[in-house]
Amino acid sequence: MEQNRFFPEVRGNFGFGCMRLPMNGEEVDKTEFCRMADAFIAAGFNYFDTAHGYIKGKSETAIAACVSSRYPRERFLLTNKLTEPYFEKQEDIRPFFMQQLALCKVDYFDFYLMHAQNKKNYQKFKRCRAYETAGELKQEGYIRHLGLSFHDKAEVLDMILNEHPEIEFVQIQFNYLDYESDEVEGRKVYEVCEKHQKPVMVMEPVKGGSLVKLPEEADRILRDLNGGSNASYAIRFAASFPQIAVVLSGMSNLEQMEDNLAAMCDFKPLTEAETEALRKVCAVFGRLDLIPCTACHYCVEESACPKNIRIPEILGASNAYESFHNPNTINDYRNFMTAGDHGKAADCIRCGKCEKVCPQHLEIRELLAKVAAVFDRQ
Repeated sequence: MEQNRFFPEVRGNFGFGCMRLPMNGEEVDKTEFCRMADAFIAAGFNYFDTAHGYIKGKSETAIAACVSSRYPRERFLLTNKLTEPYFEKQEDIRPFFMQQLALCKVDYFDFYLMHAQNKKNYQKFKRCRAYETAGELKQEGYIRHLGLSFHDKAEVLDMILNEHPEIEFVQIQFNYLDYESDEVEGRKVYEVCEKHQKPVMVMEPVKGGSLVKLPEEADRILRDLNGGSNASYAIRFAASFPQIAVVLSGMSNLEQMEDNLAAMCDFKPLTEAETEALRKVCAVFGRLDLIPCTACHYCVEESACPKNIRIPEILGASNAYESFHNPNTINDYRNFMTAGDHGKAADCIRCGKCEKVCPQHLEIRELLAKVAAVFDRQ
């Protein structure tokens, strides 16, 4: 496994994102997670990424059970994050950080991020001197590398990096579908990182799974390449850019892990033919009216929807219906609502809590109303 050219302690350029771990009901399937972690480390990789809010706090404790308690500290690297809902003033930050260390059962974090920065919440991080506090923790040896993750326009990232040149790396949403997106500004945000000479950690390379199960026409384009899986093309696209240090993948089972490892153990940048195929796939998506939800679940895990509406699943069902025009999608949606005692799209009371934490800045209330007009009609 080659040494990472940006961070020598990182093995390769592929990371294990722990936001979508295998589940057994409401709990992390630790047996499966152990198998996945073992395969990841056996392949030579060592970069794990978590956050306190992932899986309602269960990602950190799963890391403790399946990684930090089973491997010597030098065998793995761990990234964690400071997330807005968990502090209100500067004095809250250090105790929260120490709690994260305890939950993960480690003495330090190799990488630590100011989480999900955007123009609005950055003001709270400034007011609470979050960057300065994290800098102190780094000086004390609790953090090895300090960075930020980002969900906003390129000009906002440029402003933050100008104000905080001490930031060592940036984690961004970067995939072939969002590369030229006016909403995500994937290319422009990446170029800001290049301008400031900051290594890039990639999140959402397969856009929450949206680039795995493709519309039929798009799927056929990639199958005609006679190469890897749909996910492998998406991950290799992200990893093919020179400023990329690590591409994270949020894997939910060993099969996904093995597929990703097949693409990244002997990584090769995309060929010209593969790049052209992805352009054609983007054109197919451009003709569809799909909702750019990545199923990060921030809207339900950090906003506590008062009607228990499973927003990502509902928006995903709408996209599936639009992509494949399968009428069974509506029945599946209704069965899901009934089985889990979840609120329907039509139950939305328009409180707006979900929109405040959505990294994609989606107008969720309006989207639920549109879904309800199709899926909840009698």
